[in-house]
Amino acid sequence: MAMTLPGEEDDVVSAINTTPLVDVMLVLLIIFLITIPVVTNTVAVELPKETNQPRVTAPENINIAVTRDGKVFWNESAVTDSEALVERLKGIALQEPQPEVQIRGDGEAPYEFVGKVIFACQRAGIVKVGFITEPPPRG
Repeated sequence: MAMTLPGEEDDVVSAINTTPLVDVMLVLLIIFLITIPVVTNTVAVELPKETNQPRVTAPENINIAVTRDGKVFWNESAVTDSEALVERLKGIALQEPQPEVQIRGDGEAPYEFVGKVIFACQRAGIVKVGFITEPPPRG
């Protein structure tokens, strides 16, 4: 800072002093340069590649469809209740080799309805249970 001598007139400085602004920006730049490599470094893992291969349904497989209102269909024929489903699945569980049960659940169906079918498969002793879904659109 300069000293003002008596008799000198103070001139108004119309320019903005940008030195503090540059100092703050340089400090922020240094902070970002130091912290970004820490954030981007993660544990090196080999992520699996997407391999969604459509499978052909074998004729011996059982298709169980669950509608959004909870109706259960065994290969396009309606099943009356969960006990009847368990009894039919117990007959399938005794076959050698055991066929796969494939569940087609409506996208709007509550999980409870599909969960009941899975529980029926578990009670009957079915080992292979799969879900049929639509693949995502390409692009």
